[in-house]
Amino acid sequence: MTDEWRGWREAAQAALYGDEGFYRSPLRSPRGPAGHFRTSVHASPLFAAAVARLLTGIARELNTGTVALVDVGAGRGELLTGVLAALPEGLEVVPYAVEVAARPPGLDPRIEWCARPPEGVTGLLFANEWLDNVPAEVAEADPDGVPRYVRVRASDGAERLGEPVSGADLAWLERWWPLSAPGERAEIGRPRDTAWARAVGSLTAGLAVAVDYPHVRGGRPPFGTLTGFRGGREVRPVPDGSCDLTAHVALDACAAAVAEAGIDASTELTDQRAALRRLGVGGDRPPLSLATTDPAGYVRALASAGEAAELTARGGLGDFGWLLHRVGLPAPPP
Repeated sequence: MTDEWRGWREAAQAALYGDEGFYRSPLRSPRGPAGHFRTSVHASPLFAAAVARLLTGIARELNTGTVALVDVGAGRGELLTGVLAALPEGLEVVPYAVEVAARPPGLDPRIEWCARPPEGVTGLLFANEWLDNVPAEVAEADPDGVPRYVRVRASDGAERLGEPVSGADLAWLERWWPLSAPGERAEIGRPRDTAWARAVGSLTAGLAVAVDYPHVRGGRPPFGTLTGFRGGREVRPVPDGSCDLTAHVALDACAAAVAEAGIDASTELTDQRAALRRLGVGGDRPPLSLATTDPAGYVRALASAGEAAELTARGGLGDFGWLLHRVGLPAPPP
């Protein structure tokens, strides 16, 4: 990689998705994302089972026995593999894995590996921790309170302020993440908005779900959230291809982008705790009496409750945001 000063969006794009980037290089990430950070998919098979129930419900609403499942940011296909294993008999699913990395060996042959969401499908589009890896520019307010682009050097992650933010980026900041006090920072989420609206627009009918660490206007972190992950540890973000680069997502802006793209869809923004509880993942401990009547069953139920508790924990995975768009479907009852 060159050692020039670049905006964070350009630098992160090369570091993550270039020919030798973090997500493309089998040498840097032989195990894929699972080797560097733990998502809900990796935490418990209960997550995939919940997505399977969600997909089954959508198929029922669409009144069809054949439905598409599009996993955007599919990693090594872990979620699709888990969902296919958890589906009820009789439902035919056409699974798509949307991923920049090469198809892993041994993956279920039913899964179609593709670089972008297929157009015109009917079913469920699910993006778990995808938008946080869509590179975005970083802005910082200078000593006069003027938002400026942050420039970064790929070799060591050193930063300096560049030119003032302008045009559509400035309009986005002013609307969604205004900066004024010197040193305040923001990730300009415009590319995430565009990417999400395009993904939702690929559905003819069904449900699109984005799951990510969120923030909303009025509660933005004052110094941004850009960070790195390597080998299961949070590290300083350096765009040299050696680590994951991630930043939390302004899901409220993504939601507005779908409406402004002219997509006819009802919208809901909730948290993972509430969403998974609706799908039967509660985390309640089994009754102690079960230990007497069925000791093995009690142990299994206790382990399942522990996994469910992790998926729905406040201060952890339960705080993830779920942004849901129902396309071509009636709005759900309250």
